[in-house]
Amino acid sequence: MSLTNQRRLPFNNKRIFYLSIQAMVNAVVIGFVAKALVYLIDLITNLSFYGRFSFTAASPANHHLGWMVIAVPIIGSLIVGVMARFGSSAIRGHGIPEAMEKIILDDSKIPWIITFLKPLSAAISIGTGGPFGAEGPIIATGGALGSVTGQVAHISSDERKVLLAAGACAGMAAMFGSPLAAVLLAIELLLFEFSPKSIIPVALACVMGAGMHLWLFGTVPVFSMPPIPVPSGTALVVYTLTGLLIGLVAGGITWSVYAVEDLFERLPIHWMWWPAFGAIAVGVVGYFAPYTMGVGYDNIRQLLSGHVPLTLILALCFLKYISWVISLGSGTSGGTLAPLFTIGGALGLLLGTLLVRYFPEAGINLETTALIGMAALFAGTSRALLTAIVFSLETTGQLNGLLPLIGACTTSYFVSFFFMKGSIMTEKILRRGVDVSDSYEPDVLRGKKVSALYTPSDGHPLAAANNHVVYAGDQLATAAGLMGRLGVDTLTVLKDEEDTQVIGTITAGSLMKYYWEQKGRKQEFHSPRTTRKLMVQGRRLSHKR
Repeated sequence: MSLTNQRRLPFNNKRIFYLSIQAMVNAVVIGFVAKALVYLIDLITNLSFYGRFSFTAASPANHHLGWMVIAVPIIGSLIVGVMARFGSSAIRGHGIPEAMEKIILDDSKIPWIITFLKPLSAAISIGTGGPFGAEGPIIATGGALGSVTGQVAHISSDERKVLLAAGACAGMAAMFGSPLAAVLLAIELLLFEFSPKSIIPVALACVMGAGMHLWLFGTVPVFSMPPIPVPSGTALVVYTLTGLLIGLVAGGITWSVYAVEDLFERLPIHWMWWPAFGAIAVGVVGYFAPYTMGVGYDNIRQLLSGHVPLTLILALCFLKYISWVISLGSGTSGGTLAPLFTIGGALGLLLGTLLVRYFPEAGINLETTALIGMAALFAGTSRALLTAIVFSLETTGQLNGLLPLIGACTTSYFVSFFFMKGSIMTEKILRRGVDVSDSYEPDVLRGKKVSALYTPSDGHPLAAANNHVVYAGDQLATAAGLMGRLGVDTLTVLKDEEDTQVIGTITAGSLMKYYWEQKGRKQEFHSPRTTRKLMVQGRRLSHKR
């Protein structure tokens, strides 16, 4: 292996500029993909439920198929299962966990075919009645596009991680016009990092994605709702306490998704057929409650209006949940944000209705309870606290909801964090033994350079081009990542790129000893096997930040 292929290129101002340009170009493409995905979902919905070739917005709720509606999602899921089996199994799931796993384990490399199969499979799934949102697939598609362009450009894995996150979050901004929430999503779920080298490209991509939303989708907030009043002190306390109950529900929903997934894994049939079995529940529930099928953004807007019949509230709270959790657990393709917002909005409105009836003096506003319900459920299930708050503000334009959102989302996050180890985004990859950070903290391996830790030796010219080398000016995280990738315990240290003079070596033992000392834990490393295992962990750590 040549030394030029084995080291990570350092971030500098020039490279950040180039990454930013690439991220913005990707965002423009992703904006068009988002619009095309919406058109494709509408087309498949019209064909499946109304037998007409049309790109006009349509919902399965008004179909006249009778009991035949049960067959529609089953047929769609059979197609998705075949695509996953013979195309790529990576199209299964709701997008963000898969992107996180690629960042942590696979140098942010996503197969190019995902940029085509993921939106297509999601459009088929949703267009035939799947109770999902379009945001997960467009996030996955944007991340795949960022990864693929990074692979074509032959950039480092750290830089490719930035392009993946920028593409994914630009997709979210393009779909909802929520650039700040998209940036926070990158920080909380994909990068766990806040530095110029990552935030500048991601933020610019999100701004460009939001600009594409304004151009292609319009300037009206996605979930427009009546103005809500400034909360009273009493109401604010009640809203905050409501978040505690929603947090318990969030933990239960996260647990149930993976409990259903475990049940499907016990079926004595190939996973290709699982989505079709899950679609039976979608079809049966859809026969009795057709408004539970499809994207359901109209349901969210209706809930936020505060004027919803109790029967519809109960149906969206419970029947939508049953349909969604079974279908998602079957491994089909679709997003989680819209279903969680629908279920959470219905739950919040239900609790608000009870509070208004039995505690009218509390000054509760029904529209506000629906708003905090959808945000708090998302915060509790995803553990993306700031994303949930800001996303709700950006998509509704209700600044008076800021304090209730902070209170309810924080308490929901609090309960979910203490009762569930993983979130709906991380539980799947945690079960595979992949460690996922749940906090944003400095990486001590990025705080020092190799020059501070290497063992000096007499300088002499580099003897062979296939030596495993690192430069003195590189960060320790670079050395850790290289050792983990190459499976070696020692790297040769060169002075710099201009002067390829050997000045010493750096070992896995000394590097990891420094890491644990900085973490407050001193440990000896005598076993090469143990050392190599820790270096792999160091590689994962370096990718995760």
